Amino acid sequence: MIRALHSGDEEQLEAFLVRHADFSMFLRSNSRAAGLVYEGKPLQAHYVAAFDGDRIIAVAAHCWNDMLLVQAPVDVVGVARAAVAQSGRPVAGLSGPAEQVLAARTALGLDDRPTPKFGREELFALDLADLVVPAPLNDGRWSCRHPRADELEFLVDWRVDYAREALQFPDSPGLRSECRQELMLVYGLGSNWVLEDGGLVSYSAFNARLPDIVQVGGVWTPRQLRGRGYGRAVVAGSLLEVRGTGVRRAVLFAEREDAKRAYGGIGFRVVGEYGLVLFAGKETTGYEGDAEPPGR
Repeated sequence: MIRALHSGDEEQLEAFLVRHADFSMFLRSNSRAAGLVYEGKPLQAHYVAAFDGDRIIAVAAHCWNDMLLVQAPVDVVGVARAAVAQSGRPVAGLSGPAEQVLAARTALGLDDRPTPKFGREELFALDLADLVVPAPLNDGRWSCRHPRADELEFLVDWRVDYAREALQFPDSPGLRSECRQELMLVYGLGSNWVLEDGGLVSYSAFNARLPDIVQVGGVWTPRQLRGRGYGRAVVAGSLLEVRGTGVRRAVLFAEREDAKRAYGGIGFRVVGEYGLVLFAGKETTGYEGDAEPPGR
């Protein structure tokens, strides 16, 4: 059976997702922070799940930003189609385990859509007890802290550069506004950090966060400052802080070889393959199957 999730299904959803914790950070973090009821607000989504009796065995969520998230070891086609039918909105991209993302993309008829970003990225994980702290951070030559309010517009510039280079976003009139909104969201949650070495040199954030595990994302060092260890240091500094609050594990996904080496240098190890597809514009789905959303 496939049906939409609603208030009261949180425990079943968490019981399923925790079994796939490293690959389900967006789904777990967003559902905890914003619940299962969709009102168009940040972090909310239309959630749809496949059930075996009372047990969830697959889930897809069509988010407020039109991203489709999947965690579906079985019937990814069914839950992906059902989530898009439930929302009635266009699909801006897909995210989740790589093979599931590819299957969902095909099922929705989106294989021919232009994709500035199509990544089969390596997923890394780290038990924070094994975190390797770079020497300049450990001995105080560099410092890692949360950004100040008067630094945010400067960091929006960095976020725009990140969107252009790492996510392959084209220049558009709304790009800076979108980047500012994303930055302010994580700033409001206290989930971003900067590294100082005589000035700001690198940035990192958590794009998903739970009491025991965090997901690192949006790491950015300007081109002229790369190759000095700043990226790994800002990530390590953020993880040092949250390790002191009880967080035990961190995950991230990476595509560039230099980034992979940097994360490996502080202890991260590959645990699988993650898929991230971003379409050029918010394309409508090409799926022309059942028009009705799944049962509530």
